[in-house]
Amino acid sequence: MILHCVFLRLKSALTQDEKRALFESVAALQKVIPGIVEVKYGPNVSPEGLHGGFVDGFTVTFESPEARDAYLVHPDHVAVGERIVSSIDGGLAGLMVFDLNI
Repeated sequence: MILHCVFLRLKSALTQDEKRALFESVAALQKVIPGIVEVKYGPNVSPEGLHGGFVDGFTVTFESPEARDAYLVHPDHVAVGERIVSSIDGGLAGLMVFDLNI
């Protein structure tokens, strides 16, 4: 399985409702893209203060690397990805993606 971790520096102007809608659009991908096992999202709650400005994020668990690869090019994911990029500070510099084999 693959744990796909995405950390974001969302624009400060985004309301809580806009953030929730953004993350719900990520979670909704589970219903349309095969191979997604689980989606979780929320704010960073670490007390260490080492977030580097990435204070929101989500994870997507995939059943296989192939499922993750299909997700990356799926049109619904591409659309949500464009929405995410338009919601973060600094373009792609406001986004960090880290995948783990689990």
